[in-house]
Amino acid sequence: MAVTEPAPAAVSAAHPATHPAPPATGVPAENPGAHSAAHEGILRRQSARESAARTYARALPIVPVRARGMTIEGADGRRYLDCLSGAGTLALGHNHPVVLEAIRKVLDSEAPLHVLDLATPVKDDFTTELFRTLPTGLADRARIQFCGPAGTDAVEAALKLVRAATGRTGMLAFTGAYHGMTAGALEASGGAQDVRVARLPYPQDYRCPFGLGGEYGAELSARWTESLLDDTKSGVPAPAGMILEPVQGEGGVLPAPDAWLRRMREITAVRGIPLIADEVQTGVGRTGAFWAVEHSGVVPDVMVLSKAIGGSLPLAVVVYRDDLDVWPPGSHAGTFRGNQLAMAAGTATLAYVRENNLTERAATLGTRMLAQLRSLAAEHPCIGEVRGRGLMIGVELVDPTTGGAGSTGGAGLTDGAGLTGGADQGATMSSSSGSAPAAPIPAQGKAPAPVPNSPDPAALPRTTRPHPPAPELAVAVQRECLRRGLIVELGGRHSSVVRLLPPLTITDEQAAAVLDRLADALAAAARPPHA
Repeated sequence: MAVTEPAPAAVSAAHPATHPAPPATGVPAENPGAHSAAHEGILRRQSARESAARTYARALPIVPVRARGMTIEGADGRRYLDCLSGAGTLALGHNHPVVLEAIRKVLDSEAPLHVLDLATPVKDDFTTELFRTLPTGLADRARIQFCGPAGTDAVEAALKLVRAATGRTGMLAFTGAYHGMTAGALEASGGAQDVRVARLPYPQDYRCPFGLGGEYGAELSARWTESLLDDTKSGVPAPAGMILEPVQGEGGVLPAPDAWLRRMREITAVRGIPLIADEVQTGVGRTGAFWAVEHSGVVPDVMVLSKAIGGSLPLAVVVYRDDLDVWPPGSHAGTFRGNQLAMAAGTATLAYVRENNLTERAATLGTRMLAQLRSLAAEHPCIGEVRGRGLMIGVELVDPTTGGAGSTGGAGLTDGAGLTGGADQGATMSSSSGSAPAAPIPAQGKAPAPVPNSPDPAALPRTTRPHPPAPELAVAVQRECLRRGLIVELGGRHSSVVRLLPPLTITDEQAAAVLDRLADALAAAARPPHA
């Protein structure tokens, strides 16, 4: 497939500030060898100088020199459509005009760029805009803690906050979770080892831990959570909090069913357990709502925010209910929590997404892309499942020649809108009361109805096992995508999920190009070696 860019004039009216591809580099076109020499030299020096822990650079051997919108130009002169977006950081794509203008305005004003946690007009503008977007029920009684500039530091702050507020130490987290790379954040993540965290099953369809998927799998997940908390011999003492991602990103793009998320809210509220929503990657319109918890109507007690809130620059905060604000001064500090440029860029990004209804754009285009990818799955048995929400999309690749038959049709597919396979079951999920909470947390919504009767085993939706993951195929697809000018990320338990995180400003033409290139790459990677 030819690598071509959408014409700059073909810009959707839904996002008028989307911009054309960047201009050509200054290297003379008649000397392409100069491109290649610069490209290879930089990569060679990186390999010789940088840590063995580097990640993206291994799978994506490109040297970006210019970028605009969704397009990156490499030192080798090639252009790429970027569906990584800084791991979800670039809500408006690269170098959006409103972001650049906001940064230049601060630079030209001679305002201080480093202020620790002092009050400034730039910070005041940011907090005002951020609070304007928060879920109803939290914004009117919220407090904000500015953290070190990475999401993992905000996770650390959230864990410390709920431990200080409740006087307890343990945490509840979920299988497949990813909350960052610092010690406390790793404890709550899926790859943890020596931990103070109780691990709960996160609901999913294709690889449901109970072998069911859909509403039955989600119901068992909720019942297991209740049992763990209420069984005096479970070995899990009353926790300080529960942390979850409304859509697991690194876990494989797994949207939490709305009814299940409401059930987690009920379970934690009744027992006085603060609920922490990690919206580092899902926030700022990514999933088709400004914050992913809004799909379910859940109001968490704590929200962890980073990535897109800084408008491409480092920024991380924790927002939480005011009655949890019990920690003394200096309980969580950091030298770089006053990043004025990031706050200005973040204010511009938040306002642009809100004013231009980019959340609706993400929902509409995401639904269309998911439908087209599911049509592609019908043609390729190596696609085990297509899933996602908004412009947070995952395609799980499997080995169809091994293991049980998985579902590539409609039965096992979910867009996160509810419990798959039936009507919203939120009202039928129960929560039983526990001991009196240490920090009162109001229950939300109506009192839950009794738990429904156990289903007839003959009516259960899953009778076969999913196919095993195919990480080698995923790597091959990523490589073939790069050859065709498309940057994608891999994720999931076995790195077998091809992830798409395009900017919210992606045009219809760019979306079509992404899907065409991915389909072409998949066909090439799945083709037998001697075909």
